[in-house]
Amino acid sequence: MSKQTLGEWLQAKPFALGMSSGFFGFFAHTGMLVALEAEGLRPTRLSGSSAGALVAGFYAAGLAASEIKRELIKVRRADFWDPAPGLGLLRGELFRKKLDELLPVQRFEECRVPVSLSVFDLGSRTTSVVESGDLASAMQASCALPVLFHPVRREGRLLSDGGIADRPGLLGMHSQERVFYHHLGSRSPWRRAGSASLKIPKREHMMSLQMQDLPRANPFRLHRGVEAMRMAEDLTRRALGRSLGSDCVVCV
Repeated sequence: MSKQTLGEWLQAKPFALGMSSGFFGFFAHTGMLVALEAEGLRPTRLSGSSAGALVAGFYAAGLAASEIKRELIKVRRADFWDPAPGLGLLRGELFRKKLDELLPVQRFEECRVPVSLSVFDLGSRTTSVVESGDLASAMQASCALPVLFHPVRREGRLLSDGGIADRPGLLGMHSQERVFYHHLGSRSPWRRAGSASLKIPKREHMMSLQMQDLPRANPFRLHRGVEAMRMAEDLTRRALGRSLGSDCVVCV
């Protein structure tokens, strides 16, 4: 008897989608989601941190994966580049303006499917999971990478990148939830080799997808993000046909 493929596992029952942080990895997350959407595989709930929070927020708010792809292809550095003195290079006002332009709804409660976004509370130095209230400010906060962006003040709290202490972006998932997790590898200079935060987490009822050697994008190499998005779309299609192993991880 042949083993179940990843695509068959996703089709069998409803699943939630978790997406990790990973600098400009929102391109790769979008490519993955485009491939799922093309196969009619739609998550019933989402969670994420940083790059994962950006894509999770857009999709939950009502944007199709193909629409997110179209908008990312158009992004230029001038769309978010607003240097200003502060706790980071960029003020983040242009980024917030772009979020407000693209989001079809303003609040978590208006989203078509539930979404949980991880943010790092600088006051308590702990991760908080945001699931209600203003959506754009939570997405902006989860993406506020230290050094690059100023922290974001939301509901009286100063917040920063959700990937600081919840790199997988899975803290918002329920313990018994059936989860498909997209893991982006990291080469961050501030994370030591072998750090637990770089490993694919293990939990019950979860299947994980990890892609190898995607192009690395940054504010000065956004074209590489578009390349990564297209590669991720193709690799996800291949992964859907792969048989599942005992470690519950598909690597492509």
